[in-house]
Amino acid sequence: MSGGIKNWPESEKPREKMMQHGADVLSEAELLALIIGTGDSATGRSALDLGRDLLERFRSLRELAEASCRELCTVKGMGPAKSTSVKAALQLAKRFKDKPLESFERFTGAQQVFEHMHHQFRDRKKEYFLALLLDGKNRIIRRVQISVGSLNQSIVHPREVFNVAVRESAAAMILMHNHPTGDPTPSREDQEITRRLCEAGDLMGIKVIDHIIIGDGEKAYYSFTENGAM
Repeated sequence: MSGGIKNWPESEKPREKMMQHGADVLSEAELLALIIGTGDSATGRSALDLGRDLLERFRSLRELAEASCRELCTVKGMGPAKSTSVKAALQLAKRFKDKPLESFERFTGAQQVFEHMHHQFRDRKKEYFLALLLDGKNRIIRRVQISVGSLNQSIVHPREVFNVAVRESAAAMILMHNHPTGDPTPSREDQEITRRLCEAGDLMGIKVIDHIIIGDGEKAYYSFTENGAM
C-alpha cells in the first residue's frame, strides 16, 4: 500500500490496529513504524516503509538491536532522531528480557524461566548448569551456577547440586542448562543426570521440580516436566 500512513484506511493504520486488536497482531515492520513515528518527506516513504527497509537491511530484530545508531542512519530516511528512538526501544526490550528472576518471585513454570534466561545464554559457547533454589511456597531463594562445561558436555555431580541446596534450606529446585548448539533436545547424558538428580532429591527431601534446557530462538526450550519425562 503506497502513500503516507495518514491516508490509509483506519483499519490498516498500525496505531489504530494496535488500539483495536492489541500489539500481537502487528508485524515487526508495523511495530517499528510506531517507534519511528513519521516517514521521510524527502522520498515520500512512510514510517512503515522505513521499518521494512530496516528489517531488509539488518535481516532480523536481533541484528537490528546489535547495530549502532550510525549504522541505522545509513538506511535512507533514518536520521539521528529516528535511529536513536529505535535503539532506545530495542535497548528497553533487551533490559526487560535480561531482568533476572528476583528473590522470592514465585516459580510458575518453564516458560517463565525461559523468558528470563534465554537471552543470557543463547550465544554462550559452553554449557552452563544452574539450579534455581525454591522455598516451600515455590518462591525463588537463589540462583546458583553449578558448573561450566565444554562445547559438548557439562559435568554435574549430585553432591555439588545438593550441598548448596542444603545450605540454603531449599525445599525444591529447578535445574537448568543451555545447549550451545541451539537445539534444546535432551541428550542421553541430560536424561541420565536428570534421573540421578531426581533420585538424589528424593533421598535428600529436596524435590527436583523440573529440568529446563535452553536453546536458541524465541521458544526454544525443553522442559522435562512439560514433556512428561520426570
